[in-house]
Formats: sequence, C-alpha cells, structure tokens
Amino acid sequence: MRPILTAAAMRAAEQAAIDDGTSVETLMERAGAALAEAAYRFAGPKSALILCGPGNNGGDGYVAARHLQGRGVVVRVAALADPKTAAAIWARSQWDGEVETLSQDTKSASLLIDALFGTGLKRGLDDTVSLLLSELVHEAAVAVACDLPSGADADSGVQLSALHAFDLTVTFGALKPAHLLHPAMHKCGRVVLADIGIAADLDWHEIAAPQLPLLDPGGHKYSRGLVHMLAGKMPGAIALAATAAARAGAGYVRVSTSHPINGLPAAVVQVDTAEVNDPRIGCLLVGPGMGEIPQLITLALTSQAPKVIDADAITHLGDPERLRGQDAILTPHEGEFTSLFPEITGSKAERALEAAGLGGAVIVFKGPDTLVASPDGRLGFAPPAPAWLASAGTGDVLAGMIAAMRARGLAPFEAGCAGVWLHGRAAELAGPQMIADDLAAAIPQALASLS
Repeated sequence: MRPILTAAAMRAAEQAAIDDGTSVETLMERAGAALAEAAYRFAGPKSALILCGPGNNGGDGYVAARHLQGRGVVVRVAALADPKTAAAIWARSQWDGEVETLSQDTKSASLLIDALFGTGLKRGLDDTVSLLLSELVHEAAVAVACDLPSGADADSGVQLSALHAFDLTVTFGALKPAHLLHPAMHKCGRVVLADIGIAADLDWHEIAAPQLPLLDPGGHKYSRGLVHMLAGKMPGAIALAATAAARAGAGYVRVSTSHPINGLPAAVVQVDTAEVNDPRIGCLLVGPGMGEIPQLITLALTSQAPKVIDADAITHLGDPERLRGQDAILTPHEGEFTSLFPEITGSKAERALEAAGLGGAVIVFKGPDTLVASPDGRLGFAPPAPAWLASAGTGDVLAGMIAAMRARGLAPFEAGCAGVWLHGRAAELAGPQMIADDLAAAIPQALASLS
C-alpha cells in the first residue's frame, strides 16, 4: 500500500525528518534526483525543458536539470520567477546552465517537466501562465509533472485552474490525495512515488491488492460464508449482486424473495422467508433492486448479522444514527451520500471520514475516485478504475462482492477495500464493451490474479 498525505501532513513529515537531522537541501537533492531518474527512464535521453517556479517545487526542478545534464541530456531551464525559499536558492546556485525567463517566446522540448507549483498551491495560475503551460505541454512528446500538475489542489483534487494532461507524475515521500481524486487524478498519467527518506503512516493509503483468508481444508459452505440477500421490486439487480457474491467466493448465497428470480446461478438458493436472524449469516445485503419498499431496510436493521447497505436502502435509511451498532458497510454514490448526509461539507476525503464517524459504519463512497472510510480514521483511495465501470448494474456487482468479502471473514474496512480493488480489476479484465453481467463473470479471473 502506498501512503497518502495531505499538504499539511506532508509538511509535518518533512519537518520531522529535518528535526531528525536531514537538511532541507538533502531532501530537495533526493527529490530532484528521483524526478530526473524517473523522467529519464520514462522518456529516454530526449532534450528537456524544465519549468521552475519560485518555491521548493522549482528547487526540485533545478536539481533535476543538473542530474539530467549529468546523464548527457540537453537541458534548458525556464523560470517563472527568481527562487524565493532558501532551499530553492541553493538548488538554483548548483545549476551551472542558463536560466531563461518563462515567456511566450519560450520554445518547448521533446521532454517537458513542470516544476512550477506543487502541494502548496491554493489559488489558480495566472491565465497567461496557464495558457503558456498548456501550449508547452501540448508541443512536447512527453510531459512530466513534479509532485502534482500545476493548477491542482493537493488535498481535494479540485482544478484551481485548467489542468493539462501529463504522461507521468513523480511525487515524493507519499502520494497526495489529488493523485487519486477526480478531476486531478485523470491529469496525472502514471504516478511514481519516490522514497526521499520521509516517514508516512498508512492511515490514509492507496488500496492495494487484498490478502484474502486461505480456505480451510476442513471447511464447509457456512464456514466459507453465508451471504443472505433481501430482494425487492427489481429482480435483475439482486440477481447481479447474488451472482457476484457467489463468484467472489461466498460459500453459500441465499436470496429472500416472494417471486422466483430468473437467471440466478443454480448454486444460489431462493427462499420465500426472510430468515434475517439466522446465526449462520456471515453478511446480510439489502438495497439492490429494493425500490419503494422501505420496510426492507427496517427488517435488515433487526438482524444481528454484519450487513452491506446499498442503493435504495441508503435512501430509505433516513437517519444515520440508525447505523449505530449495526456493523454496517454503506456503498453510496454522490447522490445517495448527499441525501443521507446533507450537512457534511468539505473535500470528498473529509466528507467520507465524517460520515463514517457519524454513522459508526464503513463508507464506500463510490465514483470515479472511490474512497473507503472507516470510523477509526482510516481511509483507502481506490486506484484509478476503468471509465467503462460507469454503466448500469456495476454497483450491484460491487455490493455483492463486498458482502462476500465480509462473509468470508474480512473486517468491515478490509472487506470494503478488497471489494473495491477486485471490482476494478474485474472491469479491466472484462474490457471496455462489458456490461454488468460480464463484470460478474470476470470476478474469478480477478481473484486468480492475486495468486
């Protein structure tokens, strides 16, 4: 798992390293050298133009220029302004080449490195600078961002000014939230994390491939996990969720329904009783295809089993306080989240964590930048997922997968993270023309990729 730090947390981590005896210049030297190394490996010995801002991001750029030049690369440096921090002034003094003034006369190069502004940016670029950067990026064969594309807010991923698509982003010490939050995440290209000797905890992290519990050779279908689902008005949704749960490794999938559902795998059992207090249930799922039957969520909340609450069940929940003591995982998209937590504001990360604390439940906040938030403060950021997941039924598949992970014995936060990672992997395998049925069918391949 790759750690994630906000701008403030990153400054604190850097200060801790400095307090332990590592100088700012040493940290900058490591960052600039890593930037040069990653850019060289990615682009090869292309002629380079490095754009340097006045702060420490620009200082990283001056160091990178020196290291690329040392590899025999033809390097030009164009500065937006003179360096203003002590470390950046030092880095500029170590560069023995010319420094152009960044202007409309600046010509691009095969390799463009943007070291204008990093995590400290809190306002948009001047229009002239933004347009100039856009033109230089467009003219380059390869564009690399130092830490973040200039114009992105590090903590929220918001565009403070127009963001330009880069091929590679090299960041240092830890990822920043913007690397995995929309819309900035879609402008970063490949994101490389360089170790510069800064300690970062994993309370916030990029979700990695899960470690699933080994199957017990002496186990049986109930010990592998019984997922019980409450069907509503739309049988197709619950059929997708049940299929996904079965393919994700639940030992037994059972659906409560008063009307037989066509298209379910033969292994999925249909019953006409609720049975929500069966002590063998490893996870209860309510919401997919529920429709206007609010009594289903009321029934689900009478169960002592761990539960996944999805789709219409979130809408009909009403008060987040009803989640207290429920051992629940909620899977809202933006509209459902806003309906249930209308008073919560801030970045997506802040909103997810506040909601998790308010309801005492794990929140899988879906979208192009899915987050998994735990009441204890942990936050998982999903890796970039294929855009073709935005189609009908894929959320039902995710709900079934998470329910299976929970029934198999993973703790709530880990079950949410595992389901999200496997969901994205299955989508990659299913391909861009997939429908939700194809996504569910690709789950075994996604699981096989873990071994």
